[in-house]
Order: sequence, then C-alpha cells, then structure tokens
Amino acid sequence: MNNTTMAVPFPANLVPNNASTYWMNKGDNAWQLTAATLVGIQSVPGQVILYGSIVKEKWAVNSAFMALYAFAAVLPCWIGWGYQMSFGDGLVPFLGIPSIAFDEKYLLKQTFNGEKFPNATMIYFQFAFAAITLVLIAGALLGRMNFHAWMLFVPLWLTFSYTFVCYSIWSPNGWLSKMGIIDFAGGFVIHLASGVAGFTAAFWVGPRATKDRERSPPNNILLLLAGAGLQWMGWSGFNGGAPYVASTDSSLAILNTHVCTATSLLTWMLLDIIFFGKPSVIGATQGMTTGLVCITPAAGVVQGWAAIIMGIFSGSIPWYTMMVLHEKIGLSKQVDDTTAIFHTHAVAGSLGAILTGFFAHPKLCHFFYQASEWELYVGLAYAVHSGQYKAGVKQMGVQLLGIIFVVLVNIIMTSLVCLLVRFAVPLRLTEDELQIGDNAIHYEEAHVL
Repeated sequence: MNNTTMAVPFPANLVPNNASTYWMNKGDNAWQLTAATLVGIQSVPGQVILYGSIVKEKWAVNSAFMALYAFAAVLPCWIGWGYQMSFGDGLVPFLGIPSIAFDEKYLLKQTFNGEKFPNATMIYFQFAFAAITLVLIAGALLGRMNFHAWMLFVPLWLTFSYTFVCYSIWSPNGWLSKMGIIDFAGGFVIHLASGVAGFTAAFWVGPRATKDRERSPPNNILLLLAGAGLQWMGWSGFNGGAPYVASTDSSLAILNTHVCTATSLLTWMLLDIIFFGKPSVIGATQGMTTGLVCITPAAGVVQGWAAIIMGIFSGSIPWYTMMVLHEKIGLSKQVDDTTAIFHTHAVAGSLGAILTGFFAHPKLCHFFYQASEWELYVGLAYAVHSGQYKAGVKQMGVQLLGIIFVVLVNIIMTSLVCLLVRFAVPLRLTEDELQIGDNAIHYEEAHVL
C-alpha cells in the first residue's frame, strides 16, 4: 500500500486548518451570511405564506407557488450571468459583462471594494435581494397570470431589467453610483423597481375575473400576519446587511428600520380609525410594509428622529394614494394590482428616495460610502443648515434622476418582456381556469376535505 500523501491544491493565501485568509473577517462573514438568510426567509417562507393567505382559497396554491418558483429560478440565472451583469466588469455604464460566477477560484477570492469576505458570500447575499424583487412583482399578478408565462418572465426580467438598475446604482462602476446616489439597501433597486414592474406587468396581463376583483377576502388572516411578521423581522438582514460589515452602522440601520416601521404601522392604523371607524389588520400590514420600504434607502444614513418622521410620511402618503387617489385616477382603476404593490413599493420607494435626499446625514453617509468628496452624499436639510446649498440641491437632483431612470427602465423593459413572453405562451389564464383556480392549474388545492 502506498502511504505517500497526495498533494491537494489550495487557493493562494488559504490556510488549510481553518479555510480562512488573512483578509477575511470571520465576524463580518458570519453576519453577511446570516443577513442573506434573513432576506431569504422574507421570501421563503415569508412571502410564500403571505401570498397563499391573502388571496381567495381557490388561488392559495398558485399564489404561493409563484413566489416559491421565482425564488428558485433566480439562483441559476444569478450565478450563470446575472451577478456579473450586476456587479462584474463594466460593459457599458449601466451593465456588466455577462459571465458565470460559479468558478471555485473566483468564489474563494476577496469580493469587490475590499470587503472582508469572499465572492461566494457576496453572491449569496445579492441573490437574496434579486430573488425577493421578483417575488414582490408576483404580488401584482396573483389570481390570473399563466404560470408558464411566469416561468419565462422571471429569468427574462432578471436579465433585462434588474441587472440594468442594480449595476447603475450599486456597482462601484455604475453611472448613478459614481454620481453619488444614496440607496442604502434597495429603495431604488428593489422596491421602486418591483412596484413599477409589477404595475406594468399587471397592465399587460389584464385584470382578474370580475367576481375575484370585486370581492377577494383573504382566506386566512392569521397566516397573513405570520407571513407579514417574517417579512418585518427579516428586514433586519435586509437593511442591517447593507454595510457589508458587522458595524455600528448596521446596528443603526436595524434600529432605524424598526422605528420607522412601527411608526408607519401606527400612523396607517390611526388614519383607518379616523376615516373608517375601525382599525384594519390588513391595513396595518400595509402600513408596516410602506414603513419598511420607505426607510430602506436611508436606514443607516439618517438619525433616529428622521426615521420617525419618515414613518409618519410612509404611513400617510401611501395610505392617501391607495385609499383616496386610487379611485380617482383612471389608469390605477383599470390596472388590477392584486396586493397594491404600486402603492406599497413604488410610491413608498419613491417617497423614501426623496426623503433620503433630504435627511441624509453627511457624516453617516461618508462613514457608509467611505467617500472623500464632501460635495457628495449631503442631505438637503444638512446642506441648508451648513450653507452647502449647492451640494444639497445636487443630492436631491441625483435622487430624482434615479427615480426617473428606474421608472423608465422598468416600464420599457417589463413591457418588452411581457410582449416577448406573449409570443410563446398566453400571459393570462383561460376563463375556465380563472373560474376554477388551483385545481385547474396545478391539480392541487390548499385544503382538501
């Protein structure tokens, strides 16, 4: 028997006994993996439970399955080409070069910007964000989209819409990133994008069956609350993971997130009581969501008092657009947005982007972005206070430019994706399937007695 020890090749700088390198911080790496998993839990099981319970019973399986499929389908596309298109070497100022991100040597290398963890961790973390964006879009399409069309829509939209916005805003080489746009954890990239894309896709798919649209009570409000609770608690990873380190900034981001969310929920609930006489559980969860969305672009770059003010705005302005303006605007009445994702994500996301440009604290911004130019990342409120009017106006201009860019990209690319899918399969279920629901589509039902 040959006792000669075979040489096992190790990547450069990798220490065999603990598989660490001199540049990796174990605490940061552990937190980033935990944060990514918390974001994943928001989708699976969070949104899966929420979607399965917020619709009529006949749509419970289909709605939950749309979320589950989207989460699974994004991952192979993400490692196959999406990640590099979003964060890799630049092809153009708004897109990276498509290439695979699953090579073993690449996965073990230090990730971009000198963060103290490997590419494998960053890919997983950013996958959770990409996946939840598609899961959120599904919320606008529940109860009528052809599941086969959804299967095609997910990889196409990820490729031709999400990557454009993500590279532009979050990649160090993106054009809006270089201009100094402030999007701490995805107010633009995820929430504004999903809200606009969901509304646009809902326009192309068409409305639910008349009976479903006129009256569609949740089949299980208690389960809806469970899904919403997972979403809220998972947001600690959503915003807390944005600094890429286990730092004081991540602590501030998490606390601001929960403060804004609680304030927003209470504001929405009080408005329901004042104008409708009773507090609504579903309304409270909507207020919770708008608070989470609004604080996301600002979580680690604003002070606590600003988070409270943002919560008041996020609990009132989307409430007004949903409960009052919605019935007065022709287009919003025509488009059937099943879970009101336009109001909870597009409106709240835009609101958060603007308020971030106003309340962003320059010292917190420079701590987060590690920037040396003090002309960038200055909220308008602080710019006025310190006499830096030009910098504050410029920041608001960049925030507004980001909103316009995200809206236009998602209207155009979502429309093109829907038209392309329509050539292959119908976007909408047949009338018989719309009447029957889950049993006609999947041969399965939520509750079989």
